[in-house]
Amino acid sequence: MFDKPGNALLSPGDFVRHPGKPDWGQGQVQSMIGHRITVNFENAGKVVIDGNVIELERVPSSPSDPMPR
Repeated sequence: MFDKPGNALLSPGDFVRHPGKPDWGQGQVQSMIGHRITVNFENAGKVVIDGNVIELERVPSSPSDPMPR
C-alpha cells in the first residue's frame, strides 16, 4: 500500500513527526485513506501527507509506549 514501509505501521491516533519539518512539532494521525495520511500537527495544523513520498517518524505517546522496531 505504501512505498514507505514505516507508514504501513501507523494507525489513527498515533503520534508522529515529519522528518523534514521539525518546526511543525508533534502531530497526531487523524486518518489514513489510501496513501494519504492526514495529520494534525502542533504548529502547522492539519496537513495531508503523501505516504508514498514522506515516511513519518512515529513517536511514543507516553514514556511507557515502546518505540517500534
